[in-house]
Amino acid sequence: MSAATSASKLQQLRELSVVVADTGDAEAIARLKPVDCTTNPTLVRKALDLPVYADLVERELERARDLDGDIDARARHVVDRLTIGVGRKLAGLVPGRVSTEVDADLSFDTEATIAKARQFIDMYQDAGVSRERVLIKIAATWEGIRAACELQREDIDCNLTLIFNRTQAIACAEAGVFLISPFVGRILDWHVARGDTPATIDDDPGVRFVRDVYAEFKRRGSPTVVMGASFRSTAQIEALAGCDRLTIAPDLLEKLDAEHGTLPRKLAAGSGDGDGGIAPPVDAARYAADLAADPMATEKLQGGIAAFAQDLDALRATIAQRLQAG
Repeated sequence: MSAATSASKLQQLRELSVVVADTGDAEAIARLKPVDCTTNPTLVRKALDLPVYADLVERELERARDLDGDIDARARHVVDRLTIGVGRKLAGLVPGRVSTEVDADLSFDTEATIAKARQFIDMYQDAGVSRERVLIKIAATWEGIRAACELQREDIDCNLTLIFNRTQAIACAEAGVFLISPFVGRILDWHVARGDTPATIDDDPGVRFVRDVYAEFKRRGSPTVVMGASFRSTAQIEALAGCDRLTIAPDLLEKLDAEHGTLPRKLAAGSGDGDGGIAPPVDAARYAADLAADPMATEKLQGGIAAFAQDLDALRATIAQRLQAG
């Protein structure tokens, strides 16, 4: 057996792409050893029931019981502190970055997004985690992209998420954002729900989208990192081997770690196809028009924001219940 095939596919993937864990499960991260990881309200809510976070949760709840203000205000305060607390724990387990999501209900408010990002960075720094270890995760609305543009000028690196459309992606690159997260699986879901199931992995619309964005960024010489996200299968991951980064749920990481056989590179920067001409920069009108002409991207962006906001509301409600229970 060759050295390549004796290594697991996860080991081989690590040689081609930066592997990121899409989880707040500290035990899974310690076991699977990703470079980066992420957290969001869904993952923080799950963390409430994990023994590794029990002391953090109880400490923050006890602290909030001594604060002034109504239950909702205190619950929001606890959620912010738990978000940073979980992020700090994860930062101690990975050598790279922790993506931390700005409140989804601020997705269409540029100034509020900037303020929340600054708050999170200050809280991380107070907790001993430097801004270089954090990515602020923001939905790629036009307002979110404008917020990220300003934050990047302040050396606050951003992860623009819920990317489904080429113009969205290009606008992020032009804004100088550190990283984008195109959602492979959710694009596939939309097409399959309409009876359009790809015959092969190379026909998968999510895979094709990421490959197209990756090629365009490399052609432009853009430093913005492309991180494939939202995978439904190891086949999708393998089809994007070589992408700058791939954020993968623990169950799929486990499957890749159990699989052997050669994992070939599918994406490479290469020399590109020349300059090919660069279109005028994306402005608000073009962004709006191109999104309006793309029903998949419109539906998935709006639905993703709504789902993130719902998860945040559920987390706040859970914390409020625990505060009331005393």
